[in-house]
Amino acid sequence: MGFDDTYRMSSHAVITDDRGRVLMLKATYGSLGWGFPGGALDPGETVLDALHRECMEELGCNVRICYLSGIYHHRGVNSHALIFRCELLGDMPITLSEEHSEWRYMPIEALTPSQRKRVEDCLSFTGEVRSEIF
Repeated sequence: MGFDDTYRMSSHAVITDDRGRVLMLKATYGSLGWGFPGGALDPGETVLDALHRECMEELGCNVRICYLSGIYHHRGVNSHALIFRCELLGDMPITLSEEHSEWRYMPIEALTPSQRKRVEDCLSFTGEVRSEIF
């Protein structure tokens, strides 16, 4: 990679309910698709700080970061996504930002193949961080 080349990096949370369903957010931008809470790092920001900030912005809630389960490269957007197992803290209700129109807990089977792979890797974490290219 050259000095002036750039790529994106993002931090995302896998949060589940007591039935094992995954918290997903429906975007109001781009493809309007469903995704995990989280997003791109700001310049000078750590991956953990970014995840805390993104979850507060997108959910209106604090999270506890349990572990990093995977780092995945997405060729189409030249980006690395870091996936963390997280838990919502406290009894605060989810309050969406204008970036998202809806939230819901979805069964793993309803996720896209790449989302499903990242969640399965996260929930079956054995201490070894997974990595894959999509």
